[in-house]
Amino acid sequence: MPVAPVPVDYDEFPSLRFETADVTGLDGVLTLVLDAPGLNSVGPQMHRDLADVWPMINRDPTVRAVLVRGEGKAFSSGGSFDLIAETIGDYEGRLRIMREARDLVLNIVNFDKPVVSAIRGPAVGAGLVVALLADISVAGRTARLIDGHTKLGVAAGDHAAICWPLLVGMAKAKYYLMTCDTLLGEEAERIGLVSVCVDDDDVLATASRIAGDLAQGAQNAIRWTKHSLNHWYRMFAPAFETSLGLEFLSFSGPDVQEGLAAHREKRPARFTG
Repeated sequence: MPVAPVPVDYDEFPSLRFETADVTGLDGVLTLVLDAPGLNSVGPQMHRDLADVWPMINRDPTVRAVLVRGEGKAFSSGGSFDLIAETIGDYEGRLRIMREARDLVLNIVNFDKPVVSAIRGPAVGAGLVVALLADISVAGRTARLIDGHTKLGVAAGDHAAICWPLLVGMAKAKYYLMTCDTLLGEEAERIGLVSVCVDDDDVLATASRIAGDLAQGAQNAIRWTKHSLNHWYRMFAPAFETSLGLEFLSFSGPDVQEGLAAHREKRPARFTG
């Protein structure tokens, strides 16, 4: 006899909102919504949930594609002050958050089903990880993509080393990751960082259409194509592990204290190292 699928309980991820076809009308598409204060900033609970939710969605037989968006006119402003402070804090907390940062990247890379991101407004830091590791990324023309690690005083870890050089080439990757300059949606599409750029008001409709088409497509063909292509990311796992380790080593140093203070006080950082 066939084994009945195990029910999936998304209540285990309280910081995330999940919209099914009953709400969106997109058959087979689960919409994952980042909805938090501070332009959907990623606090400690959301960081944990974003890392751990992907294996759960993989086991949900009703889901054939995932659409990720931010509530309102922002995707995510990145890690919250609480998350940064906890990472700077004690050794055990830093190790736990490093594990979550690793799982966030690798769980998305190893996720079987297609993921589409709808990027409006700012997409920064931990939020940018999900936006760019999606299989297809749809950005608004005025979306603002920023990897802000070095301005905080830490090495660019998270997803940066595993995907930016592949997406945009080494010269552009080094420029944007070292300077933290803002990439608008149009320029991000031009250099290959995102898949598609559309008018801001068309982002959600475009991403929804693509996710719906993928959900209705030949599932094994789509998933196996994704699995094969993502071996390019898996080959860069040593670079990713190095960048992650150096990022969290940076969180124990003096520069991040000044970077966080400057961020809180909305002023340029004065690094002395």
